[in-house]
Amino acid sequence: MDNEIVFGLHSVQALLKSAPQRVKEIFMVQGRNDQRLTKIVMSAQSNEIPYKIVNRNKLDELVADENHQGVVAICSPGETHDEAFLFNLITQLKEPAFLLILDGVTDPHNLGACMRTAEAAGVHAVIAPKDKSVGLTSIARKVACGAAEVLPFVPVTNLARTLQKLQAAGIWLFGAAGEAETSVYQAKLTGSIGILMGAEGDGLRRLTQETCDHLINIPMAGTVSSLNVSVATGVVLFEAVRQRNVK
Repeated sequence: MDNEIVFGLHSVQALLKSAPQRVKEIFMVQGRNDQRLTKIVMSAQSNEIPYKIVNRNKLDELVADENHQGVVAICSPGETHDEAFLFNLITQLKEPAFLLILDGVTDPHNLGACMRTAEAAGVHAVIAPKDKSVGLTSIARKVACGAAEVLPFVPVTNLARTLQKLQAAGIWLFGAAGEAETSVYQAKLTGSIGILMGAEGDGLRRLTQETCDHLINIPMAGTVSSLNVSVATGVVLFEAVRQRNVK
């Protein structure tokens, strides 16, 4: 089974905290002595993980010149989640389910940013179709700043079928669509819900829209017609957080 590469200070720190047994070796850049790298060294030592100090060129090679922030971890693959895992998770929740469903997001930077926002908002899982969507790549993990190590990401084979099963489990589905007549601020985003966000530029697919219980929009006052998917995700998720925290 192929190794995974995890890079970036937040991502490696989160991995060492949540699943140190996965880390086989850590490479750190020569000549950098800041507090965060020192913490990674201490964590590697306490978990008996080998680490090497190398020049920047070696790290650049490992991550194909992505911004590694001076640290790269070689790991065994993480746990893969599937639909069965998702519904088991939902049945075990002690609070209303809060899910993010991404329909066709293909940019790993956008996926990583959505994961980071979803984890901060208290989302229980992020769901995406396996086809025509980006997976949890090393770039997505880096942009997620550690969120990918703690928030379940669930790729599913048939998104429409999964959505119908979520509805049967009592989860209301709210799809973001520019043409929707109800704004996110008018929608009732409490209880067990799934927030659906569409692909960059294209939005939700027709079948996905038709499956949603409600369509919502983000009111736009300026001349720009749409927001980046990760920004739009943050707006909708944190409006739901606001409503769910009202006593």
